[in-house]
Amino acid sequence: MRFDILNRSTYDHIYSGEADSLGELVQNAVRIGVNLSEANLMGVDLSGADLKTARLARAYLYAANLSGAELSQADLSGAKLSKADLTNANLSHANLSGANLHRCVLVGADLSHADLTAADLIGVNLCNANLSASTMVGAFLTRADLTGADLTSADLSRAEMLMTRGVAPRQTFFGTVSRKQAARAG
Repeated sequence: MRFDILNRSTYDHIYSGEADSLGELVQNAVRIGVNLSEANLMGVDLSGADLKTARLARAYLYAANLSGAELSQADLSGAKLSKADLTNANLSHANLSGANLHRCVLVGADLSHADLTAADLIGVNLCNANLSASTMVGAFLTRADLTGADLTSADLSRAEMLMTRGVAPRQTFFGTVSRKQAARAG
């Protein structure tokens, strides 16, 4: 079957090809190095997909299934991932700066060393996620659930954490989270 990946704003063709599904076409495009920045991938099933080093800046991945996906070192800066399922996804060393992850499920996800600067993490479920050495400077974590998350050496400078679960009451992180603070948060 033939599928097209379109630009989310202009509807121009980014990549086209034969595949069994749109998810398979996306994986093929990433494998050969196609830049999928600003791609419209709303609701696509990419569960378990190998998208390591994918270029998905400003891509529209609203409600996409990325559970178990390999997204290490991917560029998702400015991407819209609202309501996406990223359960157990590997996002280590990924660039998610300015990304909209509003109400995402990131249970058990690996976000170690990820850049989440100014990311919208409002209402995100980060239970048991690995956020060690991640950068969350100025991130919005209002109503996020960090229960069991590893925040060791995470930088939460200027992060907004109103009504955030899994963080000790009145606990505020300024700068890098120490192992002691991370233990109390979990």
